[in-house]
Amino acid sequence: MNLGGRAALVTGASGGLGQAIARALGRRGADVVLTGRRREVLDPLAAELRGRAVPCDLSDRDSVARLVEEAGPVDVLVANAGLPGSGAIGSLTVEEIDRALEVNLRAPMILARLMCEGMAERGGGHIVFMSSLSGKVGTTRASVYSATKFGLRGFAQGLREDLRPRGVGVSTVLPGFIRDAGLFHDSGGKVPGYVGTKTPEDVADAVVSAIEHDRGEVVVAPPFLRFGSAVAGLAPDVAARIQRRLGADRIASSVTSGQHDKR
Repeated sequence: MNLGGRAALVTGASGGLGQAIARALGRRGADVVLTGRRREVLDPLAAELRGRAVPCDLSDRDSVARLVEEAGPVDVLVANAGLPGSGAIGSLTVEEIDRALEVNLRAPMILARLMCEGMAERGGGHIVFMSSLSGKVGTTRASVYSATKFGLRGFAQGLREDLRPRGVGVSTVLPGFIRDAGLFHDSGGKVPGYVGTKTPEDVADAVVSAIEHDRGEVVVAPPFLRFGSAVAGLAPDVAARIQRRLGADRIASSVTSGQHDKR
């Protein structure tokens, strides 16, 4: 798909990853519609990109439906918004679990449902779901987050086949640890040097590539994490033992602690 002149809705655009994605789409000529909870962040970015800001809390079901109406006809949906939902299951309240499910899984599914018909009727479009390597590999203290990201990845795979005959592409982008912006960065967590990180611009480039080349899945991670996720897909128990030996618990503790401090 050529992004020039296409209307593109980016959720989670008040966060650093969403901003990088919106700027990348704008550079490719898209007419960007930005949504997120913080209008004070959305408005300056919308002015910079000559786009529109439509504030919305995706945990509120009525707001999700209103967002579709206010955004208008959209050719590209980038479902980027997400919550960490981190911690052992016993440390999370039912309300926190519900909120992670609403924002990370239900809202992207409903937005896709409400927008894909219009895309098909107008001759095509593209939907990008922001999953995570946690959507391929379950890790300690991330069971709820992984559940939402595994679910989103599975939904995207099935939806891609459903919409293929109608000219609507569906992609999943799966970032690893991202520095400078995003949930991992915001937590203040640390990873060993051998693990490696990527940048928000790497994620934005992956989103653009997924749309322009109709790629089913794009992993945004250094070789070590790519290899680890491939092993986990084939031998999850082996991968889990390797994770423990390499200090996965320490990494999870640092990330979870930072995220809980920001609740």
